[in-house]
Amino acid sequence: MNSKDKIYTLPHLLEQVQSWRSQGQKIVFTNGCFDLLHLGHVDYLEKAKHLGDKLVLGLNTDASISRIKGPSRPLQDEMSRARVMASLLFVDAVVLFNEETPLELIKAVQPDILVKGDDYAVEQIVGHEVVQARGGAVKTVPLVKGYSTTNIVKKIEDNNNAK
Repeated sequence: MNSKDKIYTLPHLLEQVQSWRSQGQKIVFTNGCFDLLHLGHVDYLEKAKHLGDKLVLGLNTDASISRIKGPSRPLQDEMSRARVMASLLFVDAVVLFNEETPLELIKAVQPDILVKGDDYAVEQIVGHEVVQARGGAVKTVPLVKGYSTTNIVKKIEDNNNAK
């Protein structure tokens, strides 16, 4: 499968999720900006995938990231980020969302398992009520310490300023 084939519009994703469910597969959902792929992302997504059968990744659009993180972000455009994320063998589907939170996307997908990093308490995870109300699970996975896009950007800026 080509990475482009794993990038879905919401209507097509919902058809795919229904197909996976009809085969008895558990749907795991997570979300994020994933501006610069790093070890922390890879480790997190790999752990998330192991919680179920299919991993759906909600990816913030460029406009959404700019509203959340400021006008200097994202560093890469949304289709570049989507292709990179879709290329990972443990990511089964990527869908873009333009809101600041993935709540509407979670309501539409109705995942069996909602996952975020352990820097969140379950009660802080957007959509936890939706998933739990239908009998699904909300989980956190341990993050690799010291890895973040913000830290990488700061290190690059510090190195450039030192020259």
